[in-house]
Amino acid sequence: MNKKRIFFDMDGVLVDFQSGVDKLSEEVKEEYKGRIDEVPGIFSLMQPIPGALEAVQLLAKNYDVYILTTSPWNNPTAASDKVEWVKKHMNGIFHKRVVISHHKELCIGDYLIDDNAKNGASEFSGEWIQMGSKQFPDWDSILKYLLM
Repeated sequence: MNKKRIFFDMDGVLVDFQSGVDKLSEEVKEEYKGRIDEVPGIFSLMQPIPGALEAVQLLAKNYDVYILTTSPWNNPTAASDKVEWVKKHMNGIFHKRVVISHHKELCIGDYLIDDNAKNGASEFSGEWIQMGSKQFPDWDSILKYLLM
């Protein structure tokens, strides 16, 4: 039997974006004001969202799991920083299972867990589970839904 496929966004789902911003100097924050995701190296500074690693480990037992993330076009290190972050924090779960795209609607899967409708998430052909929404405010609610 084939497992259903889940794609996970990174920022706001697996990764606490603000934790990276908090590590930047005030000078860098000012220089990149309004485009903070373009700071070279910022994605390597971020911490996992509490409960994300544990949730992914549980879901990986029952689902075919992949990361589906967008890399800011004007950040030359973002894609490699994101891959390195996955290697460091995700215990091999996503080994060669990272998709970087500005068109998430092109990927085929059963579920996409994403906090944002941008980059094709709201047009995803499977079910879009919006992390942080009223229905799915946190990892516990997502786990209850997907492991019921």
